[in-house]
Amino acid sequence: MNHFRGHCKKISVFGEIKMLLREIARFSLQHRTLYCYLILSIWIFLLIAGMYKYIGSIENNNSMLSSKGFLYKKQQMMQEEQERIRAKKINDEDCNHPPTIGLGEEGGTLDGWSLQGVLLLIRHGDRGPMAHVRGIDSVDCSFEGDTVLTKYNHYLTNSSSSTTAGHWMKTGSFHGFPLLPPSPKACLLGQLTQKGIAQLLRVGDIIRQAYAHALSLYVRPPAHTRTTPYNASDTTNIPGIYNTDDIVIYSTRYRRTFQSAMALMFSIVPPEKWQHLQVQESHSLSFCFTDCACPQADNLKKQLDKESKHSLGSHPAVGAIVQWMGATLLQNQPTVGQVSPLEVRDAILSHICHDAPLPCRKILLNARDSKSASKAGASISSTADPQDVINIDQDDSGIVFSNTQSQVVTEEPDDVDPTGDQEPEIEGCVEKSHVAALMSYTQWAAQKESKSFKTKQQGLLRAYGFLRNIVSYMLKMISGDKVKFVLYSGHDKTMEYLMAALGFSSDSPFIPYASRVSFEVYKSDKDTQFYFRLLFNGRDVTNTVTVCEGGKSLSVPRGIRGDRAHLCPIENIIRFLHDDFFLPLNATNFKDACLAQKDGYF
Repeated sequence: MNHFRGHCKKISVFGEIKMLLREIARFSLQHRTLYCYLILSIWIFLLIAGMYKYIGSIENNNSMLSSKGFLYKKQQMMQEEQERIRAKKINDEDCNHPPTIGLGEEGGTLDGWSLQGVLLLIRHGDRGPMAHVRGIDSVDCSFEGDTVLTKYNHYLTNSSSSTTAGHWMKTGSFHGFPLLPPSPKACLLGQLTQKGIAQLLRVGDIIRQAYAHALSLYVRPPAHTRTTPYNASDTTNIPGIYNTDDIVIYSTRYRRTFQSAMALMFSIVPPEKWQHLQVQESHSLSFCFTDCACPQADNLKKQLDKESKHSLGSHPAVGAIVQWMGATLLQNQPTVGQVSPLEVRDAILSHICHDAPLPCRKILLNARDSKSASKAGASISSTADPQDVINIDQDDSGIVFSNTQSQVVTEEPDDVDPTGDQEPEIEGCVEKSHVAALMSYTQWAAQKESKSFKTKQQGLLRAYGFLRNIVSYMLKMISGDKVKFVLYSGHDKTMEYLMAALGFSSDSPFIPYASRVSFEVYKSDKDTQFYFRLLFNGRDVTNTVTVCEGGKSLSVPRGIRGDRAHLCPIENIIRFLHDDFFLPLNATNFKDACLAQKDGYF
């Protein structure tokens, strides 16, 4: 009985389960649409969530890329700004544009002192390159918009007593020399440009402001009654004629130095007096006069040149850039050895100083070399044009030396390819980075050479005759001689030798165009003491000169603004020239100092 009851309960449970499953199945069939909507909603939610996550990662990546791009552009802009600043520094320091030339510390009223005379050394103005440069015809070397230059050009083109069609017709070494550049726009080989004329006119105006009134350079002499007829060659004290005995002019026999001297003097004295000026020739760019021949000076120059080549050889990256730029710029490349960095520097300055674009050059590549040239980015072939022989100054040799690296490949000439296969033309251009590397290296090398003891020795030997001439004119000025103003129109080497001998320097080792060195001679109003003052480009450097430093000079009030001027006793430079000049050369006179020695001095 119990067993039967248990069996019945099992049947009842199974029935309930069966009914429950039946109800579930019925419910499922009735709500199938609801299930579908639920499943679809879940799938759409997951899909949207995945899309947001993917889009978010893209935005993050884009943000990172945008940030990196901004940093890259910022670095590029900073680099371009640095290159612009360096280019401007080069432009300002080496080119010496006329508007930047101004009155410095020259002249002024020194209380208790009277100006007796001035000796002025100038470097000629802006000129064309000293070597044949490719594409130089495209560079415009004119200088328009300068009223003083226009006035000077107009004056010279009209015939006068001493000029005919712009030529100097006075007797002497410079008879027939042109007073203006042969072309108003062309940058001719070693010739002064219109910009160079404008520079010296501006310097002359500065000298006139500083000294012309104090030295009475404008005073017309009184007329004298004469009973004899005037001699055509005698212009002394003729009524209406200025006396030129108070002015002495020396120039080397180059057109650019002669033209520079005459442009400067045109701004200093009236045209009537300018017409009667006499110009004497210096046979040496160092103005050595009677003390010129010096084998030891030549020996020292060879040693310095050898050291310069060795220094370039220890910087192969810079050497490659110099070689590549030289092949791009210069028509006449040396067949053996490295092109001179100073020659390349001089050539590129012809573009920089006249706002011309950096030059490019189209070249043909050998097929076997095209692959390496495409990697290097530039290739050079040289030409072999006959080299002109001309009179040149030993010019120009600037920013802090940097290890600028650049891959440069210099190829052999095209005609060495035995197959004759050549690739199409490609264009190689001089870039700002090349110019920066060249200027940095030449600045560093020139600074190093300027501090060399051999440079000091060479300066002493080369400048000895010049200093003797300067001191002799100082003595004439203090003794009451008529001479009040002496002009030496020379070159950068003229100044370099003088600066090395006297021991003063400038911020840059290179001498800009139209630079000036002034010796002002003063007499004390209280006694018979005579002093001199030395200025370089308007900056008082008296207390830095070897014979005046270390408390050997006086500091006196200058002008009404409270400025100070340094005055050095003339007897100091006389004693230096007679007693101490040759001590660094282990000699007592010029002849013994110039005896050639293979290894220099101990």
